[in-house]
Amino acid sequence: MDLYCDNKAGIAIAHNNVQHDRTKHVEIDRNFIKEKLDAEIVSFPFISSEYQLADVLTKAVSTSIFLNSLDKLGMHNVFAPT
Repeated sequence: MDLYCDNKAGIAIAHNNVQHDRTKHVEIDRNFIKEKLDAEIVSFPFISSEYQLADVLTKAVSTSIFLNSLDKLGMHNVFAPT
């Protein structure tokens, strides 16, 4: 399963065998993910923020990215005259 991620630091932490101080609060989740990475069940390919479709639902993006993402998600203007 590919889990596309636009956070290079997060990808590096998931692949690193060494525990870091900044990951103490997610130690159990990190170990679970590491097991799945080693078993090749999950992979974390990098994707640019420009192509991350979930961003349109969670943060402010530029108008062009917003409109492009809405089109890709199949979302339509409910206020448009019929």
